[in-house]
Order: sequence, then structure tokens, then C-alpha cells
Amino acid sequence: MEFKDRVIVVTGAASGIGLALAARFVREGATVIASDRNAEGGAARAAEIGARFVAADVGQEADVKALIDDVLATEGRIDLLCSNAGIGVGEGPETPDKQWDLIHRVNVMSHVWAARHVLPHMLARGEGYLLNTASAAGLLTELHSAPYAVTKHAALAFAEWLAITYGDRGIRVAALCPEGVWTPMIQNTPLLQQTAISTDDLVEATLEVLRRDGFLIVTHPTTLKSFQNKANDYDVWISKMRHLRTKAMALLAAQVHGAAPGGGQP
Repeated sequence: MEFKDRVIVVTGAASGIGLALAARFVREGATVIASDRNAEGGAARAAEIGARFVAADVGQEADVKALIDDVLATEGRIDLLCSNAGIGVGEGPETPDKQWDLIHRVNVMSHVWAARHVLPHMLARGEGYLLNTASAAGLLTELHSAPYAVTKHAALAFAEWLAITYGDRGIRVAALCPEGVWTPMIQNTPLLQQTAISTDDLVEATLEVLRRDGFLIVTHPTTLKSFQNKANDYDVWISKMRHLRTKAMALLAAQVHGAAPGGGQP
């Protein structure tokens, strides 16, 4: 896929990965509709990069439908829908049901609702591209938050299902599975900070795969190697991940212990 003159929707576009993707698509010559639940901040960022802004909370199906309906009514089509918004909450099974429900709606159901409401339009045209942001946690795991690991596995599984089911009908699907990227999402995960890449680097990796109509987008060479190790010997992989989790928890404890007065980071 090339991006010039395409109509592209990006959710979670007020900051981080979503903002970086939206800005790059604008520079590529696309008509970009940026969306975020942060109406004030999202509108300001969209104006700065030259995108149109539509406020939406992707944790609510009505908002996802309204966003898609707005774009179809205004721009007339959607060539690429980047279902990017995501959150990280909770720790283990003790995480309250309210948080489990919230992260499930944002990290999983937002992709389902986006597909539900945009696929009829794309199928009628015989073409369209869905880019669903999951995480390397969907291929591997997440060491701090069970809800995050579970929902990112589900997000990747849904993207796979879409690609298998609709690929012969002109619908292309990509799953973005980054490791650490310098966004607010990793401010409390010092292990990821050690190898984090910039959002610009992530965008380059993403566009390279989209241009060749690929499916899986990874950002670190370690991702697929670890995924292969997981498949080759699950027991050994889990043992290694236990050791890595111990390291991650120690780094987090050191970060918290070394926090500057007032809660700031040193």
C-alpha cells in the first residue's frame, strides 16, 4: 500500500505511537483523520500536524461507530483504519473486575467494533487495510500486568482471524507488535526502557511492512527470536521469563526507591 491520497484513520492519536503514525501519514500525502478520547489535546495535536480530528472513546462501541460514520460521510471512504488506542492497567488476578473490563474493551473490543463497522464498507469496495496495534506481549507476554498480556494476546488472535477470513476478499490486515517504544506507556517499566526505540523508528518499521502488504510488524530483533524459543521449548522459555521477571521487578523497585521527592523520576 502507498499512502498518498489515501484516507487514513488513526485512533489514540493525541500522543505516542498514534500521533507519530498520523503525522507521518500526513507527510506522505494522505488525508488523515486523527481520533482520541482526549478531545482538547487531540484536536490541538491534529491541528499541528494537518489532520482532521474526531473525538472518540474506543472503549465504547457507539463512539467507534460514530467515528467511522463521520469519516464515511465526510471523506467518503476509509482506505486504512489504524486501530491503535490502548491502555495498560492492573497487575495479577487480584486486579478488580472493573479494570479487567476496561482494558478488555479498549485493547480488544475496540478492534472488534472497528472491524464490525468498517468491514461492510471495505468489503463493498473490495479493498481496505486494517492495522491493529497489539504488542510484542501478544507474541510473548508482559511481565508486570496480566490484563495487558491477556488482552494483547487476544488482539493479535483477532487480527490473525481477520487476515485469514477476509484476505481473499481484498482486505489486508496488519498487527503492530512493538517491544519498548519511548511513549508514556513505558514510564513505569524500566526493563523496556533499556532497549526502547523512538516513535520515528517504529513508524519506519510500520510503513515498510504496510508498503508490502505484510501482516506482522515487529520493532526489535529479539521479538521473533524469543517467539521461536517459546515455540521450540515452552518450559525453557517460561524458566527464562521467570528470571527476566525477577530482573524487571528489581529494576522497578529500584526506580520507585530512587524516585525524586514529589513523585518525579530521578
